[in-house]
Amino acid sequence: MNENLFASFIAPTILGLPAAVLIILFPPLLIPTSKYLINNRLITTQQWLIQLTSKQMMAMHNTKGRTWSLMLVSLIIFIATTNLLGLLPHSFTPTTQLSMNLAMAIPLWAGAVIMGFRSKIKNALAHFLPQGTPTPLIPMLVIIETISLLIQPMALAVRLTANITAGHLLMHLIGSATLAMSTINLPSTLIIFTILILLTILEIAVALIQAYVFTLLVSLYLHDNT
Repeated sequence: MNENLFASFIAPTILGLPAAVLIILFPPLLIPTSKYLINNRLITTQQWLIQLTSKQMMAMHNTKGRTWSLMLVSLIIFIATTNLLGLLPHSFTPTTQLSMNLAMAIPLWAGAVIMGFRSKIKNALAHFLPQGTPTPLIPMLVIIETISLLIQPMALAVRLTANITAGHLLMHLIGSATLAMSTINLPSTLIIFTILILLTILEIAVALIQAYVFTLLVSLYLHDNT
């Protein structure tokens, strides 16, 4: 009960050295692979889900945009596995760190924008000034559209950080309430514990949905620039 509410969000260390890199590299090791010609049910289901997700994200892209398919699929798998592992007791979720989410969002956003300016500079510049804009409003709209473009990676990172952090904090609070009520009132403890189980199921869904939303928005930014 005396544990700090934000203790689970502190980056862990091993012998004084940051362990975040090892934690980030750990989720890909859990993805099963097969060396056989005929795959088992787990590998087959995994490949089917990857193909389904890839088709949904890549359906709107042209040939140039589809070259990003491997990167986007790797991104959604990494975020999803990291979020799910963060739900385990005494674990650390790297996606609760805004710095890490910005490190993912900024390069992907910048790559898509740079590609747009290199291949379709007229269309890229046209986004800054909608057609039919009155002349007095042109400077203001250009500034607004520029700011809107620059805050896109920040919005990506903050959305993922806020959703994952809020869920973890709520689970921590309800779990602490369940532990405190266990010595006071058993029926109330059962009710709160049921709420905690339902919240855990909801957090599993949120972990997967946020991975999909993050990757889908990156895919939409890519679509606007290819």
